[in-house]
Amino acid sequence: MKARKQIDGIHGLIIPGGESSTISRFLQSTGLYSDIVKRVKEQSLAVMGTCAGCVLMGQKIIGDPQNIIPLQIMNMTVERNAFGRQKESSEQLIKISDFTSPFPAVFIRAPIIKTVWGQCKVHSKIDEGIIMAQQGIHLAVSFHPELTDDIRIHQLFFDIVKTVL
Repeated sequence: MKARKQIDGIHGLIIPGGESSTISRFLQSTGLYSDIVKRVKEQSLAVMGTCAGCVLMGQKIIGDPQNIIPLQIMNMTVERNAFGRQKESSEQLIKISDFTSPFPAVFIRAPIIKTVWGQCKVHSKIDEGIIMAQQGIHLAVSFHPELTDDIRIHQLFFDIVKTVL
């Protein structure tokens, strides 16, 4: 988004991977933080967070939050950089509920969802913990689905966004 007013014209927002502290500062400094929170409370904006975006979606952040202010969109606690440094990045096939075949997940300094509660539903987990969850019209993914040719997670989010229209 180049202008704050552009958020008024959308029904779905993907908060991408990157550096969660930088994204948090950007959202705060531009006023988008309050706009997103307002739209989420109105249930007029579906949000998907991948990797760093997943960190910002939770209620609580573990692992040196460095002034990160979570959006508190989903009932979950997220640990930053749970898989270690960038050299520990990996790819693996994972099972996702309602998907008939494994998904090729790419983990880069990925977070892990430590706990979920209330209406937050787990879609996928691996030995390290929860890696995908949904709460109503919001989706949190600890990996990078955009780095694969598999569009099923983006299709799932698109289907969620259609319910907001």
